[in-house]
Amino acid sequence: MTATEAEGPSGPPLRLKRCDKRTILNYMEHVPAAAIVDARGIVTGWSEGARRLTGYPAEEAVGRAVQDLLAEDPPPGAVASMAGTVVLRHRDGSSVPLALRACALSGGDDSPDRYVVTAERPGRPEPTLAGQAFQQASMSLSVFDTDQRYLRLNDASCQVMGVPAEALVGRYFMDTVQDVGYNRGFLRHLELAVETGRPVRYESYAHAPSSNREHAWTTEMWPVRDADGNVIGTGIAAFDSTEQYWARERLALLNEAAASIGTTLDVVRTAEELIELLVPRYADFASVDLLDWVLGADEHPEMPGRDVLLRRVAHGSVTEGTPEAAVHVGDTDFYPSFSPPAKALGTGRAVLSHAGEPDFLRWVAERNARAPGGRPHRRGVHSMLAVPLRARGTTLGVAVAVRIAHPDDYGADDAVLAEELASRAAVCIDNARRFCRERTTALALQNSLLPKGLPGQAAVEVAHRYLPSDSLVGIGGDWFDVIPLSGSRVALVVGDVVGHGIASSATMGRLCTAVRTLADVDLPPDELLTHLDDLVTHLASDDTGDEVAELGATCLYAVYDPVSRRLDLAAAGHPPPALLLPDGTVSLVPMTAGPPLGVGGLPFESTELELPEGSVVALYTDGLIEDRDRDVDHAQAELCRALAARADTLDMMCDTILKAVLPEEPSDDVALLLARTRALGEDRVATWDITPDPEHVAAARQAATEQLTAWGLDEAAFVTELVVSELVTNAIRYGAPPVQLRLIRDRSLICEVSDGSSTSPHLRRAHAFDEGGRGLLLVAQLTQRWGSRQTGRGKTIWAEQTLPPV
Repeated sequence: MTATEAEGPSGPPLRLKRCDKRTILNYMEHVPAAAIVDARGIVTGWSEGARRLTGYPAEEAVGRAVQDLLAEDPPPGAVASMAGTVVLRHRDGSSVPLALRACALSGGDDSPDRYVVTAERPGRPEPTLAGQAFQQASMSLSVFDTDQRYLRLNDASCQVMGVPAEALVGRYFMDTVQDVGYNRGFLRHLELAVETGRPVRYESYAHAPSSNREHAWTTEMWPVRDADGNVIGTGIAAFDSTEQYWARERLALLNEAAASIGTTLDVVRTAEELIELLVPRYADFASVDLLDWVLGADEHPEMPGRDVLLRRVAHGSVTEGTPEAAVHVGDTDFYPSFSPPAKALGTGRAVLSHAGEPDFLRWVAERNARAPGGRPHRRGVHSMLAVPLRARGTTLGVAVAVRIAHPDDYGADDAVLAEELASRAAVCIDNARRFCRERTTALALQNSLLPKGLPGQAAVEVAHRYLPSDSLVGIGGDWFDVIPLSGSRVALVVGDVVGHGIASSATMGRLCTAVRTLADVDLPPDELLTHLDDLVTHLASDDTGDEVAELGATCLYAVYDPVSRRLDLAAAGHPPPALLLPDGTVSLVPMTAGPPLGVGGLPFESTELELPEGSVVALYTDGLIEDRDRDVDHAQAELCRALAARADTLDMMCDTILKAVLPEEPSDDVALLLARTRALGEDRVATWDITPDPEHVAAARQAATEQLTAWGLDEAAFVTELVVSELVTNAIRYGAPPVQLRLIRDRSLICEVSDGSSTSPHLRRAHAFDEGGRGLLLVAQLTQRWGSRQTGRGKTIWAEQTLPPV
């Protein structure tokens, strides 16, 4: 037989594929009653079920005309539709109403040459217990033949399909469904059960023909075999697993929330991540509103009252442009006490609201009245869920989920899920809030300790940059400083404290203060680092627990003398500076970096360089060159190339270096300090070797006076004579040769007297009858400042006085 099509009772054609006699007999055996009728209306086949219904054995029925078996004429339309209830004459003469259905079989020319007619008593209960169990099963059960035609359905299956069994038996599966494309997967699994002879499982999520809502279905399909083991059909059992499906979806949503919410320590971004998780899987529209203090830098928790003022930080919708929002992101909004968000904040629990409830209708009307542009955007809202955002006993705000197009209302399970999601999101928001607050505090502390404006000095021209870290670990302890020293010298400092946060900033402040104090003593770089190392060691020994490791630090200390043009520097675990010479040559300063501060017990070594005027020294912290994915040598080579690039100013040079060397997302703070050296020429420095004899003090005063006249500083001559006389006399009387006098004309007038003794003078108050002891007191009163410093050959006593206006 070739394939043909015949009109079924509901219109769609019935496709019967080529089949042999055995297939037709199997089909007839698995229906209540069946007969084969040729095109002339003569019975050519008769099943045992037909004998039981009519009383005619096969030998009496085969060969008779169908018309002879009818007790009444078929109802109108039954012949054309090949289906209907027809009254047959029983062999005993009684009338038997039967529900008949015919399927046309074609010959070789595709024209129908016979029909398979199936029959059963309308409304008659199953005669066997097994049949009753099949028909009354709570799950959907169906039987198909090997060509995917319905053979039998139970009551539950008919309810799902929305039509009686008579409308489906004998019909091809794809002819009974509307969404052909979606059901191809179901059909393919039916075919697999026949082809492989093995059970298969098919899971789907689709509309049932009798419902306008989607359901999850778990369908088991297994092959049905005859006594010889041949596959003669397929049995299916479909279970409505919608509740289990949504339970799995809720669990998956919670798992996804753990990974997708809180990826950054940013309050607004965390709220946006919650919205992205809810829409569109859980809500058609969702919003997050927070109390104003949560977004501030200060810690002022507020308990929400009956009426609440909240600030919108994020919202999202399945509709582009978010037309449902009555509040713009960043704006504040007033929530009256009857509104679901205010109720949620007041009770601390999720609040469900549905269309038809008075408070719900009142709130929706109030929101629509204030919608942007005056357009009501909340029409169609049928369910809403408001859940408070609470973390560590503190209320932060509220999240709202709304369903418009989604057909299902929110239920108790949805409220439990929303509270769990809100709890996780609230903890992440609170973490972000705390981090922002601590970062703001640490950054404020850091900025208060860093130099606001570098002090005036003539030794170097400087430019600097400080970039705090944006990483989750917080602000580090990087710092820099420029410290004027005696003799027109200047100290350049960069340092980095181990760790991050407020503790590191506080430690940085300690070290920065200590460096300034030690620099004021005019210690050489290696000695200064030794004293600083002792300080860090003492600080670590005073602390307990894990804080000891946080007190480690690195530091580079350099002193530049514009008179000798010498740079003296030492490092404690710090990367070496880069040096740009006036001829364009760039290199890293070769030096021995000592151990980091706090290790203790190891010496520090100084390195001395003589620099031409106009050289640029680049001091930096390791955040500029070190990163997990970077090679330090390569980063230092990039630093040298960037330092050699042409730049009109040091500020432009700083920007060039940061752009070329700094990674896109630095994981640590960065401090950069550039210094261009200057030199004081011979016309601004005068030096005399003094014979260690008191008789030569007058000559020293005279020489100093003449030099001031040459510089046009006659007004300073009187004070300078007194200073020179006192310092030279003290050097001759209490010091050791050689004695040297030097005058430096810089931003101030500096008088220096050096001798070979390491004993430093001390200021003391002379008693009434003392003949001496007033000289240094007089110097301190007449000059701006004075002091002493140790040198490699003794000491130097110096005094500075303000230059008179030229």
